[in-house]
Amino acid sequence: MPISVTFIIIGITVAVSLLAWNKPELMQRWIFNPYRIQTEGEYYRFLTSGFIHQDYMHLLFNMLTLYFFGSLIEQVYAYIYGGTGVWVYVVLYLVAIVISSVTTFFKHRDNPAYNSLGASGGVSAIVFSSILFNPTSNIYLFFAIPVPGFILGALFLIYSYQQSQQMRGRINHDAHFMGAVFGVVFTIALQPQVVGSFIDQISQYQLFGAL
Repeated sequence: MPISVTFIIIGITVAVSLLAWNKPELMQRWIFNPYRIQTEGEYYRFLTSGFIHQDYMHLLFNMLTLYFFGSLIEQVYAYIYGGTGVWVYVVLYLVAIVISSVTTFFKHRDNPAYNSLGASGGVSAIVFSSILFNPTSNIYLFFAIPVPGFILGALFLIYSYQQSQQMRGRINHDAHFMGAVFGVVFTIALQPQVVGSFIDQISQYQLFGAL
């Protein structure tokens, strides 16, 4: 039985994060620093920053989320595209990591002190691709509170956009928002019919139907 690509991505991300924690010079070389990208042309940071994390909790949250949603989307694309589905999945994840940092780059390219890291942009793209296919399935907020995907997704987008405008705190809300949007655009571009299915599922959903 072939190994899940999701497991491979998680394994690489965990290994690279652990290595970066033990080698500060590697952390500094791979972290997302818009100023260094602009002045030194270190464009690889758009991608490498998605494989390093701040601490164990940051890494654990992103990888658990990727495990649950990535495994699902990997199966969906394998069903749709057969053997090439795995590459579609990998492209979605890696390109989302890059695209999700573009807004951050333009906002902070003149700030030498700004750094960002983590797989949140890629993970957000995977989660929102999953929401498009299964909008009424529950997502467990804080791994405990069940909320329908389309509702939680809408709230997440609103929250991330508002927080990104305020530019407070250390969380890169721009990456969350842009990653989510890219996941939606990518999925619709490949599977336009998912829009009709998404609308049909929501229109038939009854929030309190089980009560």
